[in-house]
Amino acid sequence: MSITDGLFIAGSVLGGAALLLLPLELVWLRRRGRLDRARWRAMAGSASVLVPTIAAGGITLGFFLAVLAGAARLSPWEIPSTPWTAVLAVVAVDFVYYWDHRAGHSWWPYWALSHSVHHSGSTYDQSIGLRVSVTDGLFAPFFYAPLAFIGFDPLLVLAAFSLVVGYQQWIHTEAVGALPWLDGWLNTPANHRVHHAVQPRYHDKNFGGIFMVWDRWFGTYARETVPPRYGITHALASDHPWRVHTHEAARWLRAWAGAPWAMRLDMLFGRPR
Repeated sequence: MSITDGLFIAGSVLGGAALLLLPLELVWLRRRGRLDRARWRAMAGSASVLVPTIAAGGITLGFFLAVLAGAARLSPWEIPSTPWTAVLAVVAVDFVYYWDHRAGHSWWPYWALSHSVHHSGSTYDQSIGLRVSVTDGLFAPFFYAPLAFIGFDPLLVLAAFSLVVGYQQWIHTEAVGALPWLDGWLNTPANHRVHHAVQPRYHDKNFGGIFMVWDRWFGTYARETVPPRYGITHALASDHPWRVHTHEAARWLRAWAGAPWAMRLDMLFGRPR
């Protein structure tokens, strides 16, 4: 088995953590009286969002790989895929993921057309990890193309990306409290709850995929100090997959249509409002 295959398998195993953790989380929620009809509906709504994303998965994967392969063809050298370069690739992908993720919150089109889908749920559990936009793969490949350009094998970059994304499935839970030995350096449930929280003190915090060191370096790290409330600023009052996918996009387009021409350029490149 190649190093790349091993990373893909590890990413898939981590990404499939919901199959094991969700039943345990349901027991935890029921014991606390929080597994009511509204919670079931919210969880079903989040899980159903994944259906079109899976349906379009082949196209998304092909586009991602095509962008990386195009960048690799422009590279004057190749970095061999070894255990050491695989570790380096994971760290490099996680670093790029920080900026990719940060852009998803700070660039209005990216937020409106893609990343807002993941954040629009008003609950926080394993089903939120499945709440992934069908358009996620349209923006992300261009952030990782430079890694292929500097010589990393496109398949290794893609495998490292799958590991970084897969790792994050387990952290979508309230059943795990603070982990003092890990919270400062790794992405943990407490750190990611902060990231999903809607309170102003938690806005634009904890963008890292696996490591929190990037957030510490660039001033976006915050500890969980008060119980988070989840969702987005312009709340979504529906769990229908179509509404989940289009809520923020429709709001952005309405804002665009009603804005003076002088403001439209800012709406293309500026922050969400």
